[in-house]
Amino acid sequence: MAALTRKETMAQQRRAQAAERLAAMAVPAVSSWSKAPRDAARARLLDMGLPHRRDEYWKYTDPTSLAQPEPVEAATFDPQETLIFAQHERLHLVFSDGVFDAEASDPLEGEGIEIARLAEAETADIHWAQDLYGTLEARGQQPVNRPLAALNSALAQDGVLIRVTGQVERPVHITYLRRDTASDVILHHVVKVEPGAKITLLENGPAAARLNTCLEVDVADGAAFHHIRAQGRDHERRAACHMFARLGEKSVFKSFTLTVNGVLTRNEAVIEFTGDDAVAHIAGAALGEGDYLHDDTVFITHDAVNCESRQVFKKVLRKGARGVFQGKILVKDGAQKTDGYQLSQALLLDDDAEFDAKPELEIYADDVACSHGSTTGAIDEEALFYLLSRGISKGEAGNLLVLAFLAEAIEEIEDDELASEITERLSGWLSRHSKD
Repeated sequence: MAALTRKETMAQQRRAQAAERLAAMAVPAVSSWSKAPRDAARARLLDMGLPHRRDEYWKYTDPTSLAQPEPVEAATFDPQETLIFAQHERLHLVFSDGVFDAEASDPLEGEGIEIARLAEAETADIHWAQDLYGTLEARGQQPVNRPLAALNSALAQDGVLIRVTGQVERPVHITYLRRDTASDVILHHVVKVEPGAKITLLENGPAAARLNTCLEVDVADGAAFHHIRAQGRDHERRAACHMFARLGEKSVFKSFTLTVNGVLTRNEAVIEFTGDDAVAHIAGAALGEGDYLHDDTVFITHDAVNCESRQVFKKVLRKGARGVFQGKILVKDGAQKTDGYQLSQALLLDDDAEFDAKPELEIYADDVACSHGSTTGAIDEEALFYLLSRGISKGEAGNLLVLAFLAEAIEEIEDDELASEITERLSGWLSRHSKD
């Protein structure tokens, strides 16, 4: 029998690790509409295996702690401040260590919206989510494997299923709380925005010692989906968060993520244009210091005419913190008049911080306008000197320049009140960490 090649040996090891990871967690016992997509996701995972540092899209980020059978314990963190978004009028849903807290949550109802828990909906023979659960995740596995997302579809413990039929005025706000130092949480959310409907989804909170989330969003013709996520100061968290979106004709998708600290945060977004004249903006602002790694990996596929995509990511790093950006725009044959823009920038506040960027364009149409830019640098000394000469302290001056640097990403938030709160939280973090 011929000896296995190194590649074949690695593939076997990854599959064995996937089987071990699956065996370490309780598989939800379902026999209804979700069984088929869960089984398909399990088969995908066993076929591709778990991610490895040698994988092209994991070379900057070590996935070991996200893939190993048991989570690394993480101390709980009390921010000693009101949770973000709490002052806004919203429909509030709460998960504590991955378990839905009905008493802390608002009723699962609202005008123009239908909400159900995944764990409860799976007891029904049929459900509208059966055509979506795991579907967009499966589509997003090509051309790049995303095994942690397949793991999520196979093993998700709970989540919310949201069907939007009208113009929903109140944002739906999901708060994640954590009390267990070894919580290992897998949540899967599905959002279906019907033609002409509109919704804003807010997410925040520490959630788990190790968190794996998947958000599948189907935005129909003429519909709009707005998303704002705050990954707070839970210093020892490890998280892999996936977002898959499919856009119909003249639809709008906008997502912004604020990330502060955390040992390891990997945010993946896979967006697919399937209808003409659609718009997708995805942005992020990240601040970190010390033993911190934040990774944004984005893949946008243009497969329709006259669509606009925009990626804007800004990271502020110091004291050994690392930032990663991997962004790709794929323009398929026939996707004429595509407007694709990609920007990734890092502000390194000392010599110990690091930023790795991998921007990509792959274009098969000839009538397009696509561009990307990536820069890494320090605070502008002339601008800093100007502020100091006006009597502003060095710490405050540095904070003002950092906020100005992040402003372009925050401007992607359409709601002015929410954008202002994001800015206030960033200003507070900077004030706590600045030194004159």
